[in-house]
Amino acid sequence: MKKVIFFIAICFSFLNQLSAQTKASNLYKGTVDGKTPITLYIQTSENQCNADLSYAAMYRYNKSKNWIQIYPTQNKKKENEFVMVEHNFSGVLILQKSGNTFTGLWISPDAKKQLKVDVKETPMTKKEIENYEQTMERVSFDNNDC
Repeated sequence: MKKVIFFIAICFSFLNQLSAQTKASNLYKGTVDGKTPITLYIQTSENQCNADLSYAAMYRYNKSKNWIQIYPTQNKKKENEFVMVEHNFSGVLILQKSGNTFTGLWISPDAKKQLKVDVKETPMTKKEIENYEQTMERVSFDNNDC
């Protein structure tokens, strides 16, 4: 009986490790147009069928409490390039990742406004990760619920 319980505990631990390896969360802080502070939160998960990465993200202007859901797509030919389309197509972020930073442009839907974006990764506590995950879930639900 002890061997069975030990085996189950080992299997459970292994499955938890696998699950933890397939999802990551990153927080970035920086500015739009060099002066407006923003916070960007990105969740990365691995597709279990083909090992491709998929992304879910949101950002907000720090003066606002409202999060803007964005839909990131990674360039498969140049993996450091990302396009992130805002929910309801209210803007587009075209960013390049270098180390722990993203730089690029925010572009308005009519392409008349283009603002520089610079953000750098910021460490998070476990509690902050949980809070951002809950916020992401709420924002996604609010935007996509029937």
